[in-house]
Amino acid sequence: MLLLAAAAGAFGFVAPGAKSASAGRDHCSAPAALTALVDPLPHTALRLAAGKSLTIVALGSSSTYGTGASKPEYSYPSRLAALLRARYPGADIKVLNRGVGGELVGDTTARIASEVIPDRPDLVIWQVGTNDVLQNVDPRAVIASVRTGIAELRRADADVILMDLQFAPAVLTHPRYRAIELALGTTAKAADVPLFRRFALMRDWAKRGDMKMSAMIAADHLHMTDRSYDCLARQLSGSILRDTRIVAGARASKG
Repeated sequence: MLLLAAAAGAFGFVAPGAKSASAGRDHCSAPAALTALVDPLPHTALRLAAGKSLTIVALGSSSTYGTGASKPEYSYPSRLAALLRARYPGADIKVLNRGVGGELVGDTTARIASEVIPDRPDLVIWQVGTNDVLQNVDPRAVIASVRTGIAELRRADADVILMDLQFAPAVLTHPRYRAIELALGTTAKAADVPLFRRFALMRDWAKRGDMKMSAMIAADHLHMTDRSYDCLARQLSGSILRDTRIVAGARASKG
């Protein structure tokens, strides 16, 4: 109840890169345990380590599209592209935004053949589940669609990261969010694909006070803001780059 009361207060705009209210504190910080990719991204890591071109498709609904951001370039896919290009300036890195606001997972899965596979992605970051929670979709139907989509992406030789729900008041009022959160984690583990734990990451920001709910979530109590999209992209890029260093180190030790 305290969380919902705090979220109902004033919501302000904070541009990317803004400093935390606590001097010198990184408002994007997070424990490594929350952002580590348990399963590897072999295609992505090898291509980045070799300085080759990389195509990422960001698949999902409104928080992939960037609803809540003040400009398209402040969406998480745009920020992720900028961060990866800054780290590998000589590589041709593309992050294609395939987010559709309000979409349920079944409709997203149906778009994979026409809007994802033709781009021949090395990596697909699939943000999934929030709208299904809001529409009270049966978690079993959600997971069936996710499994179908993962299998299709795997057949196309793409690495896959699942991204779970956002930690937001509009989500927390729906009791099925717990079931879908649990089911997404179980499904990712069974399919040997990493789960990027956005829900736990955002909850940690709020709990530790690194980012107030009013800075992290827009006035609709659902969508992320410039500030939280930027932090999401920073943590996601860090996870991908850590995996790249691990793969590169393994290759060097074998050589």
